[in-house]
Amino acid sequence: MVDGECIDHGSWECAVGAFAAALDRLGPFEPMPCIAVAVSGGADSLAASLLTRDWVRKRSGTVLGLVVDHGLRTESAAEAELTCDRLAGLGMTPRLLTLRGLARGPGLAARAREARHDALEHACRAGGIVHLIYGHHALDQAETTAIRRLAGSGPAGLAGMAALVEMQAVRRLRPLLGFPPALLRAVLRHHGVGWVEDPSNTDLTQTRARLRWAFADPSGTGEATRAAVACAQAFGLSRAAAERQDAAALAGVEIRPEGFARIPLQSLPASALARLLGMIAGAQHPPSLRRVSHLARALHPATLAGVRVMAAGRLGAGWLLLREEAAMQPPIPAIPGAIWDGRYRFTGAVAEGATLGAWGAEARAQRPDLPMAVLRTLPALRENGVVISVGPNATIRHAPRHIMTSAPFLPA
Repeated sequence: MVDGECIDHGSWECAVGAFAAALDRLGPFEPMPCIAVAVSGGADSLAASLLTRDWVRKRSGTVLGLVVDHGLRTESAAEAELTCDRLAGLGMTPRLLTLRGLARGPGLAARAREARHDALEHACRAGGIVHLIYGHHALDQAETTAIRRLAGSGPAGLAGMAALVEMQAVRRLRPLLGFPPALLRAVLRHHGVGWVEDPSNTDLTQTRARLRWAFADPSGTGEATRAAVACAQAFGLSRAAAERQDAAALAGVEIRPEGFARIPLQSLPASALARLLGMIAGAQHPPSLRRVSHLARALHPATLAGVRVMAAGRLGAGWLLLREEAAMQPPIPAIPGAIWDGRYRFTGAVAEGATLGAWGAEARAQRPDLPMAVLRTLPALRENGVVISVGPNATIRHAPRHIMTSAPFLPA
């Protein structure tokens, strides 16, 4: 957490200094940094925008405010426009991103969150921006760890949200995880800035809202919140160390742009194998260690978590991990930025009605260096049902959600 004296004082100057220190830990940044901020219009993300603006100005950089209209409430469009106006009035460049096709039904919150992440990161890539700041704060972190504890999460989950996660093209930064919301509101009051209150924050049909009510700490300065954040930091340090160990264990694994991997060994640590399975499957998260542990002890032919394990054969010693054909996503419209099966991103431009999907049964042995089992899982671009291109290539790039880097998780 931010220094207790700073919290008690509630000074916006304290927030400025603590924010600069937090970003220093999350660097490096360019000499004249270009940073994007995800702005919902609420108090937390607007405070993050103001703090980022002032930090960037001192370094002759630029800040872009990305405002997402999810379209799930009738007021959302007007709120998004109001937020863009507020950002512009504060001397920042706003950009409105509108989500389409979010249908109500099971898993809506998770689907909306994933769509928001995709839209934000697509906008960053389009603008050549690699740093994306989110406004999650200490109370958000406390609630997240409580939700995960109730769900039976292990030590990795109890680390909560990461202050830094390296994605494929974007660095997700959460510098405010040690900041109580009261301190962020002090920043807004100093600048005379209003904000939008999301009614879902007090909707007691939602788990997070019920936990917020149970914490009874709207300022985020209470002992329970501080203890939860400290616990998440401790678990985060442990998780970062574990990720470094997994990175070392995976150093000898051959990962191919065709979306498969060859493991020359007979076994891997369960946590390392779980990360590899998550990447091959294009999953948002790796499978649980409980599901993976038996296979990790002695690799053998199997299907697990959307991945097929088979002998490497002519490709060399060891085992291949490739996408399970039956688990792949159906074809999707081939529009710029589309991600198929959580694994491949389309960046080209084709005729209306074109689709991106598995090569499947139409696969031909045009690549004698690869087994047919791999060829069938490759992404194929079709126009009028006819295959015109098979990836990976210049317009169909391997871009799995679950990226393995050296210790991408950092605690607050």
